[in-house]
Amino acid sequence: MNLVIVSGLSGSGKTIALQALEDLDYYCIDNLPIGMLHAFAEQITTTPDVVYDKYAVGIDARNLAPNLGEFPTILAAVRAMRIDTQVFYLSADDVTLIKRFSETRRKHPLTSDRLPLNEAIVCERIFLEPIVSNADLVIDTSHTTVHQLREHIRSRTTASGSGAMSILLQSFGFKHGIPIDANFVFDVRCVTNPYWVPELRRNTGQEQMVVDYLESHEDVKTMYADLKAFILKWLPSFEQEKRSYMTIAIGCTGGYHRSVYFAEKLAAELRAQGKTVLVRHRELSP
Repeated sequence: MNLVIVSGLSGSGKTIALQALEDLDYYCIDNLPIGMLHAFAEQITTTPDVVYDKYAVGIDARNLAPNLGEFPTILAAVRAMRIDTQVFYLSADDVTLIKRFSETRRKHPLTSDRLPLNEAIVCERIFLEPIVSNADLVIDTSHTTVHQLREHIRSRTTASGSGAMSILLQSFGFKHGIPIDANFVFDVRCVTNPYWVPELRRNTGQEQMVVDYLESHEDVKTMYADLKAFILKWLPSFEQEKRSYMTIAIGCTGGYHRSVYFAEKLAAELRAQGKTVLVRHRELSP
């Protein structure tokens, strides 16, 4: 039996995540009071002839802060019932969250006459700390569209079903911000940049002409060898911890050439090693 707990900041996309899980045949409940989580787990494990074997519940800051503090204890009790339980936590930067609330004209659940939106977001981050500290997967939706988030949830959930750790290799551009959901962030801005070759400027690291150009330079070869050695050395240690997810972010200046090349090449290497690998190019996503 599988249970996914979806939590995160208001405006970060929790409803979209639950809808994506529902499309994957999860039985979904939004805004479950945290005190009812254990009782819910007992019900789905003791009721005979249950129709579903996959469940998802949404838990957010609408719970009282003291109750949220009990989350680690409740989570441990649920997992002790031999339910395969994963915690997804969605986040976004403050600027993005404020913009989303402004565009939708929705009210943040913690705002009041004495607590403006920006302060409510800060309070919410503090309240949800017991959940994010126990999250199996943190997803930064600051640069993510609704379609991309749905696909991200689908691909990560499907990949984790194999039982192996799901590894996401994500390229990005530093000028657009660092992903906050990465376990490792590697900076490849110091190696040769195809952007300064006029005929390559409009191409990406997925295209053979850019690949050939990069692989003709020794600094690129050395950087790749070092990244590969580091990742292959330390991945087994994370796998031994029974982690379900790993996100490795690789950044260059714009996120179009070098980071894309390294992400694709490392993904191919890891797949050859039998790993479950997903690739996302943040700045190339439609």
